[in-house]
Amino acid sequence: MSEYGKNTPRSPTEFLKAIKGKPVVVKLNSGVDYRGILNCLDGFMNIAMEQTEEYVNGQLKRKYGDCFLRGNNVMYICADMSKILSE
Repeated sequence: MSEYGKNTPRSPTEFLKAIKGKPVVVKLNSGVDYRGILNCLDGFMNIAMEQTEEYVNGQLKRKYGDCFLRGNNVMYICADMSKILSE
């Protein structure tokens, strides 16, 4: 079973380290979703992603190679389980 399927509690720092290099979904305060591979992030929640897709109201709007999201715009970040489970 992958590390994502375990029901062990972990800290946010451990979670963020575990999803580095994995598919993620980042939701912004504006409601726009960005889906791609988490490249890196810092203590301000500034996020760099690769193979990024932008979704507005659930509809794919744009594809980006690399993307930088400023931390003060980030509502949340989560692992994209649909892509992780299909790997």
